[in-house]
Amino acid sequence: MATDRLRINNEIRAAELRVIGAEGENLGVLSLSDALAAAKQAGQDLIEISPTATPPVAKIMDYGKFEYERSKKEKVAKAKVKVSETKEVQIKVGTGDNDMALKAKKAAEWLAEGHRVRAELFLKGRYKGMSEEFLKTRLEKFLTRIPYAYKVAEPITRSPKGFAGVIERDLAAQAKREKESPTHHENQ
Repeated sequence: MATDRLRINNEIRAAELRVIGAEGENLGVLSLSDALAAAKQAGQDLIEISPTATPPVAKIMDYGKFEYERSKKEKVAKAKVKVSETKEVQIKVGTGDNDMALKAKKAAEWLAEGHRVRAELFLKGRYKGMSEEFLKTRLEKFLTRIPYAYKVAEPITRSPKGFAGVIERDLAAQAKREKESPTHHENQ
């Protein structure tokens, strides 16, 4: 673990410390020697938990237990960080309704997982010469089929392969949508 190692016991350099006792009680501002004596009396360590405060804050507790709790908190924090990536879904001018529905459903799953979705209308051959307005509308029509609330992260623009736009989930709108429409479990 790349945690910053805190100073304990004789490593502490501050002359005065605001000390928190082993039971969480505030012992007030003590000299370093008094604070070390209080920790020794409690059979615990003196840990400088906030070295930048004035005066620095130290706590009397077992260092092993302190490190264990700190690493546990870090693991929980790490687990909460979700890696979000941009997934890509590609349609063509001739993509059929069934395929569109499947791709829209997949895009909704990705949005629900917290990923961004790049929707691309792939153009080849004669389709490249079609009206830009028609092609953008085709891609927008696909986006409206996605059964999950989203907001536009990057508007539809020309891309090397055709047209593309990026969307991301809109949690507030999705919560509202779920509240308004009865869930499909009740209908079955």
